[in-house]
Amino acid sequence: MRYVRISLIPKHGDIDPVSEDIAAEPSLSRESILHINRLNDGTVVLLTQVRGDADRLDELLEEHDAVIAHNVSTLRDGLQAYIHAEPTPVAAALLDLTQEHEFVVDTPIEYGPEGAFRVAVIGQEKTVRRAIDDIPDEIRVELEQLSDYDPELRELSSLLTDRQREILDTAADLGYYEVPRRATHQDIADELDLSTTTVGEHLRKIEARMLSEIAH
Repeated sequence: MRYVRISLIPKHGDIDPVSEDIAAEPSLSRESILHINRLNDGTVVLLTQVRGDADRLDELLEEHDAVIAHNVSTLRDGLQAYIHAEPTPVAAALLDLTQEHEFVVDTPIEYGPEGAFRVAVIGQEKTVRRAIDDIPDEIRVELEQLSDYDPELRELSSLLTDRQREILDTAADLGYYEVPRRATHQDIADELDLSTTTVGEHLRKIEARMLSEIAH
């Protein structure tokens, strides 16, 4: 089995029917799609992670033409929004791939800049490559990671919060764990718009949690 992580970057518009409006709202920031399900009528149900003003998010979803139903919940580390919506044509085509090809989408799906998604899938390499070949022309694909699937590493990752996974992924992408080290706490902080103190505290907690699990 192979683990493949890619960025899906729309050439025009957005993939998610509502994320473009959320991204344009100064009081809100998109984080990830925690769960996604396509219903028999072709509509989609999303559980998304968002940061910012709960009332403004509720208003935005209430006003959006593509949204059929929604509910916003306030959590300790942000907002979660249940959204039942009509998918964009590009989103519908991408969801078709999950039914046509035998692979598993590893959630959460992370939002990126300019309407992009960072998506990880698990499956046979030839199957995943066929699915990537079938991605609509309206989407640019950038390969970020191709490796053997290690379920033990995925279980360790599941012990972390969404914010900790984001910091860990960013640190790895920037080369913080390479030898010699190619990134500093400041580099990670700049990438995520956090303080170096916050980054350092999170990395210490991440490393302590994962090392304690490995030791057991």
